[in-house]
Amino acid sequence: MKNQLSTILGSRLLKIDDVIKATGINRGTLTNIYYMRADNVQLKTLIKICDYLQIPLSQLIEYKPISKE
Repeated sequence: MKNQLSTILGSRLLKIDDVIKATGINRGTLTNIYYMRADNVQLKTLIKICDYLQIPLSQLIEYKPISKE
């Protein structure tokens, strides 16, 4: 699973601090998502980010199933 948070924020000239102030998400959590270090992100956190950015979840998160070959 890959997220597009850094790309989206960059294209909108937004900073992590802007998202933190608007959503109340913990800085450590948001930083881990931004740098793709987070393994287990709560859905409600992702929804807060999507609501703030006014995007669907599918635009924030890219999921590619693991091949069973």
